[in-house]
Amino acid sequence: MESNMDKRKTLNTTALGIMSAGLLLAAGAAQAVPDQPKAWEKCAGVAQKGMNDCGSLDGSHGCAAQAKTDNSANEWVYVPQGTCKKLGGKVAKVKPAKGMEKS
Repeated sequence: MESNMDKRKTLNTTALGIMSAGLLLAAGAAQAVPDQPKAWEKCAGVAQKGMNDCGSLDGSHGCAAQAKTDNSANEWVYVPQGTCKKLGGKVAKVKPAKGMEKS
């Protein structure tokens, strides 16, 4: 038969384990995401094969991860504003979404 002291020890050990696991998860989550830039730019000519962000500039495909070669002037990725030219790319103009064009 388990005494009250043994039950209390078990309960305290379980609670301590749960709190420790929670702290470890919280610490890992805090380190998982770096600070994000406030502004981005669409940078053409720096995407690696299969690593483009979306459709090609010439419309030859409409999906991410479709770049066939490295550094194609037709493929782009979003980079923090002010870094595209440093990477050797060219800032591409962003077209407004359909229905959002200025009249």
